[in-house]
Amino acid sequence: MRRVLGFVLSPIHHFIFFFFLGIFHPIQWLCLKFGGYAAHKKSVDVMNFFLLSSYYPLGVTLSFQNKFNLPTNRPIIFVSNHQSMYDIPPLIWFLRKYHVKFISKIELTKGIPSISFNLKYGGGANIDRNDKKQAVAEILKLGIRMQQNNWSAAIFPEGTRSKNGKLKEFQVGGIATILKKAPNALIVPIAIENSWKVVRYGLVWLNTFIPMKITVLQPMEPQEKSYEDLVKEAEEAIKLVVEKSA
Repeated sequence: MRRVLGFVLSPIHHFIFFFFLGIFHPIQWLCLKFGGYAAHKKSVDVMNFFLLSSYYPLGVTLSFQNKFNLPTNRPIIFVSNHQSMYDIPPLIWFLRKYHVKFISKIELTKGIPSISFNLKYGGGANIDRNDKKQAVAEILKLGIRMQQNNWSAAIFPEGTRSKNGKLKEFQVGGIATILKKAPNALIVPIAIENSWKVVRYGLVWLNTFIPMKITVLQPMEPQEKSYEDLVKEAEEAIKLVVEKSA
């Protein structure tokens, strides 16, 4: 029944989603040109609030839980599992006061209204996966910006999206590289549940009435453990939450 409803409700979702991408592309340009980083960031935050509204015609609900008083005066590395593109707008909106940046494929900086503009000018790292030297250099630059501005980064250490909700092994590289330039960054695991179910049948005809849940887990101090132990501990904490709902 959910899949059948997807044929009816998916076009409504897609129209709303791409409508707001189109509307906010010139808004972002104007904000960046005349208001600089602060105005541009505000426009991106508001855009992602409106993008979340496109989830509701699908019957997709969002739950965000954060029981921790996270600091805004130091960098944070949010370490999360990754299940679909529908992970991104909630992370940007709910974590907006932490100035979260992403590591993205450089191909995404072209051709996508609003999204490409934000990736190009928003302060994240756009990497060429076929050029390891360039990728490392970009992530190091992100670490420097985080240290200088007390920005944060959302890292998906699985390397690719999980299509069935089960975690892939976490990789250390991106987190370790950022910590070289932002050694005082707090490590905060985040568990995302059920996002993969929205795209179970593909990106066109979406699944419906899915309860998405995002949970912020116990923060970790990087100075107390090796990079490998930090990442493994974050992986295990996320796995305990996520695989119950897979």
